Amino acid sequence: MPKVYEGKLAGQGLRFGVAVSRFNSVVTDRLLAGAVAALREQGVADEDIEVLHVPGAFELPFAAQLLATSGKIDGIICLGAIIKGETIHNEVLATGVVATLSQMSVQHALPVAFGVLTTDTVEQALARAGAKGGNKGAEAALCALELAGLKRARA
Repeated sequence: MPKVYEGKLAGQGLRFGVAVSRFNSVVTDRLLAGAVAALREQGVADEDIEVLHVPGAFELPFAAQLLATSGKIDGIICLGAIIKGETIHNEVLATGVVATLSQMSVQHALPVAFGVLTTDTVEQALARAGAKGGNKGAEAALCALELAGLKRARA
């Protein structure tokens, strides 16, 4: 029988960094509240949650890099809202942010959860930030928690 590892949703003793964009704060504030609440519900202490606010989604990789290289955290949660405008700027931005954060996760062997919404409208974003569609910030936090638990289980 092969060894099987699975991350648990148990946050006691784990530390998380949250990088959150201020742009579209009506959405990102709700994502942050959902992420922090989810971590608390799973036993992560407030003193083990560090929040870095950045201007926009483009700056999330920089904040995530600061968190990753600190040596003080077990996982990173990146939160933002990229909403379509009149140009393809949203697509270019989202593609770059996703690629950089994904690469960073592998490079640092550290969970980097993607809680950046990419929607056509503010209404769609709000629906995913705690209204009808649940809270994607909370989902990203639980993803980071599970992966941090998986990493700990294999240590």
